[in-house]
Amino acid sequence: MRCLVTGATGYIGGRLAPRLLAEGYEVRCLARRAGRLRDVPWAGAVEVVEGDLSRPESLTGVFDGVDVAYYLVHSLGQAGFEAADRQAAENFATAAHAAGVRRIVYLGGPEPAADQGASSAHLRSRDEVARILLASGVPTVVLRAAVVIGSGSASFEMLRYLTERLPVMVTPRWVRNRIQPIAIRDVLRYLVGCATLPPELNRGFDIGGPDVLTFADMMQRYARVAGLSRRLLLPVRPLTPTLSSYWVGLVTPVPNALARPLVESLVHESVAHEHDIAAYLPDPPEGLTGFDRAVELALATIRDAEVETRWSTAAGPDAPADPLPSDPGWSGGSTYTDIRERPVAAPPEVLWQVIEGVGGEHGWYSFPLAWSVRGWLDRLVGGVGLRRGRRHPHRLRVGEALDFWRVEEIVPGELLRLRAEMRLPGRAWLEMQVQHDGDVVRYRQRAVFLPRGLVGHAYWIAVAPFHALVFGGMARNIAAGAERQMQGRAPS
Repeated sequence: MRCLVTGATGYIGGRLAPRLLAEGYEVRCLARRAGRLRDVPWAGAVEVVEGDLSRPESLTGVFDGVDVAYYLVHSLGQAGFEAADRQAAENFATAAHAAGVRRIVYLGGPEPAADQGASSAHLRSRDEVARILLASGVPTVVLRAAVVIGSGSASFEMLRYLTERLPVMVTPRWVRNRIQPIAIRDVLRYLVGCATLPPELNRGFDIGGPDVLTFADMMQRYARVAGLSRRLLLPVRPLTPTLSSYWVGLVTPVPNALARPLVESLVHESVAHEHDIAAYLPDPPEGLTGFDRAVELALATIRDAEVETRWSTAAGPDAPADPLPSDPGWSGGSTYTDIRERPVAAPPEVLWQVIEGVGGEHGWYSFPLAWSVRGWLDRLVGGVGLRRGRRHPHRLRVGEALDFWRVEEIVPGELLRLRAEMRLPGRAWLEMQVQHDGDVVRYRQRAVFLPRGLVGHAYWIAVAPFHALVFGGMARNIAAGAERQMQGRAPS
């Protein structure tokens, strides 16, 4: 059986693909850029095809020979995400039906009861996508999940950082609404199992874990599992979902654009109204994973640096994606660069370890205040800021987020190229390179900025005086860091 996984560069899809492989299925992954999946551990075992669900002409042949197609994409956090998701779902449904796909599986969100008032835009969009797929003419199973608890999920990151950073928290009314969270391992078990459901099945199922809690309960229970003191929650009625999302964006790594639809969804109670899925995919003998156990597993995965995917793994459809052009003259001479080189008294492999470890908890090796201010400014204008951190403390993959950069290229031991995803009047890259000729090792660093209009030129001119401090300090400190590591290795 051949399965097509869309959203394979995202949080759920990036975990589903290897589990389908483990069950013996052939797996084809659809990505806008195939290179985004180049470095995942299972890359050599899947077929990767390029295509974009927003462009139906790019889907030719993508669904050929596919038995089960998983729809795991969304444009949440992007401007106009409802229209974008509607178009993507329609294109997916049309292509799947034309190719004779036997089953569609979609992971969506809960639809609140009619007596709870108007639904959030996020939940309306998820429900609209479900209805489009159910009406596609291809038997479709829709799994409706509320909050997913797992290392790296946006909901878990929100819960984790709010609880850990705020022993006292002013809370909105929605923290008292009931939620039925589900562990990521149970979500994946259901998704894999859906590949073998009866061919005539065309319906939605609510899925949830065994615990029904409020968000306030979840914070207190997270604190207990994590060994923290009990949190003091002070309810304040005027704290609206919009204000709440700004607060979430301020305290957690989840940016405002993503926090807002998540918070608006929590305004409604999200409890499973049925458990019919058990008639087709019975609960495991030990039962579904409880909330406390799900938190334990997530924290252990983070502690052991074994996080497979994170919410920031996926880049939105309107995120910059063009690679750094190889022709330096392509823009008519309007390319700004800052190049720094330093000799390094350390072997190439030691220098590379320092380069690959930049960002996250290690920082950026120069003027931390300047990087922090730039991150805060980016958050204030709706950008991602610095808090996305890293998936792994020492290893990077093409396509994953690194603070407010995204890894565009890695040549192990030689080159790391990052593409900026902070808000800028142009496009920017940062390259870090190991060069060696015989016994001579050098660190080469290049920042590239392609301005957009007069504002872009003015931006570069305005920040140029700080480059010696920021970029110059970065080059010096990375070289010095490699030399210190080398000295630490020297026998006493």
